[in-house]
Amino acid sequence: MTEHLTRPGGTIAFDVQGVGPLVVCVPGMGDLRSSYRHTVPALVAAGHRVATFDLRGHGESATTFDSFDDSAAASDLLALIDTLGDGPAAVLGNSMTAAAAVIAATDRPDAVSALVLIGPFVRNPKQSALTRWISKVVLRGFWGRAAWRSYFGSLTPSGEPADTAAHQAEVRASLARPDQWRAFQRTAASSHAESESRLSRVSVPSLVVMGSKDRDFPEPAAEAAWIAGQLGSEVLLVDGAGHYPMAEQPAIVNPAVVRFLAVHVPGRADA
Repeated sequence: MTEHLTRPGGTIAFDVQGVGPLVVCVPGMGDLRSSYRHTVPALVAAGHRVATFDLRGHGESATTFDSFDDSAAASDLLALIDTLGDGPAAVLGNSMTAAAAVIAATDRPDAVSALVLIGPFVRNPKQSALTRWISKVVLRGFWGRAAWRSYFGSLTPSGEPADTAAHQAEVRASLARPDQWRAFQRTAASSHAESESRLSRVSVPSLVVMGSKDRDFPEPAAEAAWIAGQLGSEVLLVDGAGHYPMAEQPAIVNPAVVRFLAVHVPGRADA
């Protein structure tokens, strides 16, 4: 059931399942909270209360906000943790919301117990020529939407699991709305410099999950290793996966995340 969190400038759509220590899953730019559709059941089964929410201007969240950057997403994340009242929470952040998770963990160390950073943009990295081109195109005119749809589809190279096509159609339908497309354009202009400046201040345990074929990074394995070096993270490199390994290869990612949380954020013993 979708609930709404009132924030300055609009509302954030979220849902909660399960009972136990809190885990909050935050989707990446352009995506929906249903990107964690294969993750949530595994976490609930492991004894966690799991919340997912749509970013500002995405899915069922409002498009009326003044800001859509990493810091805005971090503030919404912390507000949701406070509202649910079960903090501190482990945070799963994908793509740009890995940066939001870093900001939240350093703004409020009392509110965040662990980080799982998936396909993480925690800095402004060197990008492939294609990615740089896409980044510029999505900020231009009517044809940017078609370019993003094509690129978004390529970020899940295997096309698995079977419900991937349906999920991508849901994302495309969401971004077909003019107000959501404008919000997406503003989100896409975000810099991750603030997150990079805070990496040395992260004090909670972390797991970096990276697809070996994540085309958002020229060298995905090297980027994962760099982040791990900054944070002292564990690393899971998912062979053949793209930018959304938690959705593309849940049979590999879910057990690793559950094991990581079992050590650092134990779930309910009776789960």
